[in-house]
Amino acid sequence: MEERTAGGSPSGGGRTGRNLPAAIAVGVGLGALVIASLYTVKELFLVVVVAAVGVGVVEMTQAFASRGIRVPVVPVLVSMAAMQAGAYWGGPVWLLGVFVVSVFVLLIWRMFTGGDGEGAGGRTAGYVRDATGSTFLLVYPPLLAGFVALLLAPGDGRDRVIVFIAVTVASDIGGYIAGVLFGKHQLTVISPKKTWEGLAGSVVACTVVGAWLVTWLFDGRLWQGALIGALAALLATVGDLIESMIKRDLGIKDLGTILPGHGGLMDRLDSLVTTLVPVWLLMTVFF
Repeated sequence: MEERTAGGSPSGGGRTGRNLPAAIAVGVGLGALVIASLYTVKELFLVVVVAAVGVGVVEMTQAFASRGIRVPVVPVLVSMAAMQAGAYWGGPVWLLGVFVVSVFVLLIWRMFTGGDGEGAGGRTAGYVRDATGSTFLLVYPPLLAGFVALLLAPGDGRDRVIVFIAVTVASDIGGYIAGVLFGKHQLTVISPKKTWEGLAGSVVACTVVGAWLVTWLFDGRLWQGALIGALAALLATVGDLIESMIKRDLGIKDLGTILPGHGGLMDRLDSLVTTLVPVWLLMTVFF
């Protein structure tokens, strides 16, 4: 999520540049859906994840298509669902195995479809471009999202997922508030609305939330939760910047419009998918 600096120009949302009531309503609705599915049947939460990431994949394929990069959406969606299932019921080895098989499937798929003309020569045209784009889209977000299933699989998986989601949301909220109230110093030209003050707000919010939840839910140490939170804040910011780079390269402002006040699903998933791996790794090591 891109924060607004104090001097940012308004765009339908006053000083924040967003439709804030709509954004809050959507955020509360998504949070309710996540908690309701997570604390009823664990597998139902996986269905929610597959649906959300699936929409993000469709948004990405459409964005790639705007620059002539052809990604076969159906094989990617099937691979994404298979990676979630493999990770949940089989663990990291199955996640990696399904991913590798999926890469080969996409490479072979492109051999017999697509291209810029008729015949073998037409099919080879743009093969590297399309195959590279397809492989990239298989990693971001499907492979990264597979770590949700790894977090969820243990007996205390629900609490692990809550920690992961909470610290990432805290990063967005802390960065947004600090950026609006105090933001003056630009963090990077990649995303001009991001500020060092916003990053500091993200780190503080994440550290506090991480320390609180880890000590409460896992009886862990404060420093463990603080480390998880601080790392999540940094990686969430990196995730925002990665998506900004993608959108700038493709020449688009938003990857979608499905969520009022937010944009597309990928505009919400960008920070989540990049924090997944380090949070999963630290929680595996600590607990």
